[in-house]
Amino acid sequence: MTGPTGVGIGWRPEIAGFVAELPGLRFVEVVAEAVPASGPLPAGLARLRERAVTVVPHGVRLSLGGAEPVDPARVAHLAAVAHRVDAPLVSEHIAFVRAGGLEAGHLLPLPRSREAVAAVCANVARVQAELPVPIALEPIAALVDWPDDELDEADFLTEILDRTGALLLLDVANVHANARNRGTDPLALLDRLPLERVVYAHVAGGAEHCGFYHDTHTDPVSAAVLELVEALCARRRPPALLLERDGHYPPAAELRAELDALAAAADFPAVT
Repeated sequence: MTGPTGVGIGWRPEIAGFVAELPGLRFVEVVAEAVPASGPLPAGLARLRERAVTVVPHGVRLSLGGAEPVDPARVAHLAAVAHRVDAPLVSEHIAFVRAGGLEAGHLLPLPRSREAVAAVCANVARVQAELPVPIALEPIAALVDWPDDELDEADFLTEILDRTGALLLLDVANVHANARNRGTDPLALLDRLPLERVVYAHVAGGAEHCGFYHDTHTDPVSAAVLELVEALCARRRPPALLLERDGHYPPAAELRAELDALAAAADFPAVT
């Protein structure tokens, strides 16, 4: 299995200086749509590549779960970015973001139906045909479920992975959020997922609001999520873990502490 190793962080322009100064950093993830397909790379990313830091492009706009075929231009952009940063793989979400020509601007959950499985697999195949590297698929956090699901989450994800041959990007914070909002056991889900397919995992913070747990990416990682990281690693430690932070950036000392806590939970070397 190819891919990153150790502890990484989501690269964002707002924290590019902080990321550049992490002495043990092995990999970062960058939003693929934020990287131009041609011309100069963002300066911070270019410097990381000069240091041989692995860069993984993370797509947010392919709409793999949409009933419509993926947009060839968006696929071509993802492939170009993967080539530009010499990525070992790319990742995208099992979700849809557009329908009928309308863009939602958010990652929307799919019904766990056989029809949805077929749609995702068809779109993943279209993307795989154009990519120079493997793709990892990420299940999203969802506040609500569609009614009358035909499959539970574990069977839904496993069937998609088996039919496409894709890797799994497991977001531990999403597992926590979905379990809290559905009233289910996150450990039971971990026990049924094909953890051998996990190429790296996300970890992020969230917050309770109006009776729901929201995967915000702007709050600190909670103790409960770190405990879930430990539970995942006790079953099968993923090759790499990535801290996601997308706003309300804390002081550098707090970010370093979050990275250190993540490394400790997974028994990985510190990057700070």
